[in-house]
Amino acid sequence: MAIGGFHSVFYVLKKARSVGGILAMWKAMRSPNACKTCAFGMGGQRGGMVNEAGKFPEFCKKSVQAMAADMQGAISQDFFERHTISQLSAMSPRELEGLGRITFPLYAGPLDMHYKPIDWDEALNQVGEKIKSTLPEKSFYYCSGRSSNEAGFLLQLLARIRGTNNINNCSYYCHQASGVGLTSVTGSGTATVQLEDLSKSDVVFLIGCNPPSNHPRLLKSLIDLRRRGGKVIVVNPLLEPGLCKFRVPSDLRSLLFGSTISDLYVQPHIGGDQALFMGILKWLDEHDAIDEHFVEHHAECFPETRMQARGISWDWIVEQSGVKLELIEEVSKIYSQSSATIFCWAMGITHTKGGVDGVRSIANVAIARGMLGKEGAGLLPLRGHSNVQGMGSVGVAPILKGNMARAIEKELSVTLPKPEIDTGDTMWCMKEACKGNIKYAMCLGGNLVGANPDTRFAMEAMSKIQLVTYLSTTLNQGHFQGRGVDTIIFPVLPRDEESQTTTQESMFNYVRRSSGGSPRHNGPRSEVSILVDIATKGVGVISWEKYRDHSAVRALLSSCITGFDNQLEHQIEGRTFHSPSFSTSTGKVKSHVIQIEPTKKLAEFQLRLMTIRSEGQFNTVVYEEEDVYRNQTQRDIIMMNEQDMKDMHLAPEERVNVVGVNGSLFVTVRPYQITTGNCAMYFPEANVLLSNEVDEESKTPLFKGTVVSIQKT
Repeated sequence: MAIGGFHSVFYVLKKARSVGGILAMWKAMRSPNACKTCAFGMGGQRGGMVNEAGKFPEFCKKSVQAMAADMQGAISQDFFERHTISQLSAMSPRELEGLGRITFPLYAGPLDMHYKPIDWDEALNQVGEKIKSTLPEKSFYYCSGRSSNEAGFLLQLLARIRGTNNINNCSYYCHQASGVGLTSVTGSGTATVQLEDLSKSDVVFLIGCNPPSNHPRLLKSLIDLRRRGGKVIVVNPLLEPGLCKFRVPSDLRSLLFGSTISDLYVQPHIGGDQALFMGILKWLDEHDAIDEHFVEHHAECFPETRMQARGISWDWIVEQSGVKLELIEEVSKIYSQSSATIFCWAMGITHTKGGVDGVRSIANVAIARGMLGKEGAGLLPLRGHSNVQGMGSVGVAPILKGNMARAIEKELSVTLPKPEIDTGDTMWCMKEACKGNIKYAMCLGGNLVGANPDTRFAMEAMSKIQLVTYLSTTLNQGHFQGRGVDTIIFPVLPRDEESQTTTQESMFNYVRRSSGGSPRHNGPRSEVSILVDIATKGVGVISWEKYRDHSAVRALLSSCITGFDNQLEHQIEGRTFHSPSFSTSTGKVKSHVIQIEPTKKLAEFQLRLMTIRSEGQFNTVVYEEEDVYRNQTQRDIIMMNEQDMKDMHLAPEERVNVVGVNGSLFVTVRPYQITTGNCAMYFPEANVLLSNEVDEESKTPLFKGTVVSIQKT
């Protein structure tokens, strides 16, 4: 049965009526601003329902949910008088999101039972004084992908001029492995394709991702691909109904009759992707399907990669991947007949141990058939938040790329701190905080505690920080479970309420301009304005006031970052490869011998766990408790294969205790089509089960692949 379609249409109408009506929602969605949700590339100067290729109308439930959250009414001051911090801490993410907009600064001290309003000047002075009195290395600065390029650039700039490289963004908990892996392959850490390339491909791989829930507008491109005779291959341990058949509301034929999405659905073990792609490479080699001209003239190190594939047995590949040989052969045959393949992946790859090598294993298969350096083919990490890629581009990271540091020093006549290896990433900062070594932290958007594995560790880490500052539009659990000794929350404007233009970068390396609009409430301020005030009071050194003008920030950006245009929406140069000339030192793409992480052995009553998001949530924000696409009505569940349930003598709806390395959860058992030996639970609730171990190369926590024990209650 196809999902989406009319149900999504009715949901959108209902959501619109709840925040002012259908016309108000339509005007908000059509405003010339970038979409607030995923990084697929919607909105900008042509309007919020137009994609980068100029197609209209395109929008999804996620964008409506995010817009509706910003169209809510304001939380009153007496609300915080009536509700204690402990009461608010016990609320679900959905309940907190639905309370309304924050419109005045809030403060809570170590003995306070309630958050209370605080004057803007008092709050800004307190933050400025704390930054000024804190040793730079005793602070860290974190940014979500919600913020603009202008705000992100200023955040990292004020931190570095103050003297610290403890600067990071939410990609360390999602797609950092993609950036590290791609940089080692092509010399650029981003997608090698543009949006238009999807219309020129004949095969698309969807690996460890769930676009119907997280990147819904991609489904229209996939439907168009299949209509012109192309094929879609899905690689996912969990059977996602939306990847089988889907109804796209903006396409009348699809809306009425539904559209098949996948031609082949492959369900490996969690973490079995590397072995699977090694198998595809081995099959290509054995069947003379390698593009010998490409690997000889445009690639480095491919002979070593080929020899690795030849040295691994088929029995081992089948055992480690969890995929039958016949299915690997079928996938390989389809791929061998393709002339233009795009490989898409998400956190099913990057959240596992060896995630960077997981990305490289995909790249190796692309290199083998010359699927890089031409139109309609390439590598496409499906990034989450609308500007998470922009955060990396503008320097919200411990180490600046290329000549950016020298350019900033030259433009501003300042000296920046020298970069250090293996410090400053998000988990490193959290661990330093837990040791008591962090005295000040700033979170520009996001829910850092909610995004962290090992929830108790994360709460303890934040509680030891002397002052934590949040810049937010609405409340989330981080404001209560992630309090410091002192905590200040600044209310900020979303991008469509800014008085000046801001910019955001899509996953296709396209920089969009958001025109802003009229504020819906009195009180919230621009992120840039708040950062300028804080930098002026706490950092000094340069004249910050001029950067209250966003165009001045963009002028500095364009002088420090190669490929950024100060005036127009544009494609960043040097990242998309439509000819076989790459951004590596040799101009060639680089293949890699990878270290395949062995699939973890399981004892009795043990399963490998993957944490997942529901259709009703976006990152840590939960809009609806139900997961419509998976037909789940609650979030406190564990999805298991029926054979595993039988082996463990478990019945549907039975309550069990799931025990991880750092915690346990009582949940309800639900049968689901997932590969035997594996299970799935919802993020962020299941984070309590996980450790704070990270992948060595990407520093990304292992949200997928940890072993849990199932205990009958």
